[in-house]
Amino acid sequence: MNPYADREVRGYVRAFLDKFFSDNRERVLVFGINPGRFGAGITGVTFTDPVALADDCGVPNAMQRRRELSSIFVYDFINRMGGPRAFYSRFFLTAVSPLGFTRDGKNLNYYDDRALAESMTPFITRAVERQIALGGRRDHVIVLGMGQNQRFFRALNEQHGFFGEVHALEHPRPIMQYKRKQLERYLAMYAEVFERATATRPAAAGSS
Repeated sequence: MNPYADREVRGYVRAFLDKFFSDNRERVLVFGINPGRFGAGITGVTFTDPVALADDCGVPNAMQRRRELSSIFVYDFINRMGGPRAFYSRFFLTAVSPLGFTRDGKNLNYYDDRALAESMTPFITRAVERQIALGGRRDHVIVLGMGQNQRFFRALNEQHGFFGEVHALEHPRPIMQYKRKQLERYLAMYAEVFERATATRPAAAGSS
C-alpha cells in the first residue's frame, strides 16, 4: 500500500505537515509497524484514520469516515497529552516500514514474511536515515510493538547506531482488541515513556 501515489492524499499529508511541522524543532521519532488499510494506508498519516485526520487534526478530507482501532487509541492518548498541537511539537509518528502490505484482503506486517522483511530492510534503513535528517532526535526513540517489531528495530539500530535509548511499548492494536479493560493502565504507561523520552535535551544533529 502506497497512499502517497494518490495526488489527493499527498495534499492531505502536505496540509497535516504544514500545520504541525513547519519549524526546525527536533522531535522524538515513534515507530509503529507499517500502515494499515483503514488508517495510514489510506490517509498517508501514521496512526491517523480519516476521522482523526479531520476531527482531531483539522484536515478536512473526502475519504470515507471509517475508524481504525490503533488510531482511536493513539488520538485518545494524544488528546490526553495536550492535543495534536502540543504532541506533534515533540513527537513524530512514523512506521518501521513506511509502506503497508496486504495478503488475501488483510493487513500483512512486514515481519510476517521473512523474505519480505529481508527485501525491505535496505528501504527501511534509508527511510530511518532520511527521517533523522529531517529532524529526528537521536538520543531517544520509541517503538510500538513489543515482539517482532521491537526485535527487528533493535537489531537494525545495533547495526547502524541510529539512536541512543530505545523504548518499546505494546502496540495499540492488541491493546484495543484484547486488553481494552486495561486501557487506562496502558495510557499511563505510554505517558510515562513518552515523557521520559523528551525529559532530556535533544542530542546535537549528527551525534549518536
